[in-house]
Amino acid sequence: MKTTLDSTAIRSQFPSLQRKHNNLPMVYLDGPGGTQVPDKVIDAITHYYKTSNANSHGAFISAHETDSVIWAARENMAYLLGAEGPENISIGQNMTTLNFSLARALSKVFKPGDEVLITQLDHEANRGPWLTLREAGIKVREVNLKKDGTLDYDDFKNKINENTRMVAMGMSSNALGTVNDFKLARALTYQYNAWLLLDAVHYAPHFAIDVAELGCDFLLCSAYKFYGPHVGLLYTKPGILDRLPTDRLRTAGQIAPESIETGTLNHAAIAGVKAAVDFIASIGNGKDQREKIISAFEAISVHEHGLASYLYNELKGMPNITLMGQDFSSKKRTPTLSFTLEGKTPLQVCDQLSKQNICAWDGHFYAIRAIEALGLLEKGGVTRIGISAYNTKEEMDFTLEAIKKIAG
Repeated sequence: MKTTLDSTAIRSQFPSLQRKHNNLPMVYLDGPGGTQVPDKVIDAITHYYKTSNANSHGAFISAHETDSVIWAARENMAYLLGAEGPENISIGQNMTTLNFSLARALSKVFKPGDEVLITQLDHEANRGPWLTLREAGIKVREVNLKKDGTLDYDDFKNKINENTRMVAMGMSSNALGTVNDFKLARALTYQYNAWLLLDAVHYAPHFAIDVAELGCDFLLCSAYKFYGPHVGLLYTKPGILDRLPTDRLRTAGQIAPESIETGTLNHAAIAGVKAAVDFIASIGNGKDQREKIISAFEAISVHEHGLASYLYNELKGMPNITLMGQDFSSKKRTPTLSFTLEGKTPLQVCDQLSKQNICAWDGHFYAIRAIEALGLLEKGGVTRIGISAYNTKEEMDFTLEAIKKIAG
């Protein structure tokens, strides 16, 4: 049975969507920078503080409960990602911190002359950590970005070689909405016996993920992009993390998934991670958690793509607006669209939108290399609008009217 998304039911679960400012409702189109949070997540966080606020691995009841909270979050994330099990899910302060830790560990494994391949399209969180490997004599190369917002896969094929040890690429672009050909990347990395790391931060809120099908060695995502708290998550293929010389204390866990986790984790937020996955699953149908998650993302994808496609096509007909990246004729792109408006900077556009309580982002969104490659960095980047599961057609119409007024 196909799941359809009930916007009214979903919106009723988000207290922030009930907020008004200057007697106008809030329109949250800033999801790519972080979604709003449902009651289920808020309640899970507050419940932890009310009942189980203790450190892990103690002999007493609240410590046991903390252990259970952490394991349940790993378990739910394994369902979300199609991972082999909870022991393959590591937790961190954020995706960037986890990626820096991973890069530092691999800098001790790779040898001078080895190569890592990154892309111009990626968020700096999946570029900066790997660029530090140059200090260890490792060559870091980047795949070029084409003007249409897609990666140059001929350039990709030319740059990957027998010295490539790692390819680090995003599944989709948080700046342009491009969905990358990560299946081709996997095929090429298999050919050269290289690891594949996927940044799923912008992809995970919109599509179901199956790490077994992807065949990736590492995958990173952030719970606050899919209705959860600010927590970073790392999937590692079984057997890899145990072999990496991660920075850790003598007293820390020495095997996966704890071996890359430093210090005391944010236990209350971790309770919220589990709840965020439960929220997603509640949208879908199925006999178990994994089936419900897959079903939910089918409904979420259809809903979001419909709204983003409508918005894109309406903006396309407006004078002085230049839309970035691919159109929505293909469903293989995220519901995130970026544009420039002649005569106004992206900051000016977003400032005017904010007067109508429309939350949209301006700038480069940490995908600074992509915006730079497109020649837009010195112009203030782009205006970005992102669609989430709780957005509506009425909000799209309201936003279009606001943009029309700004455009004059």
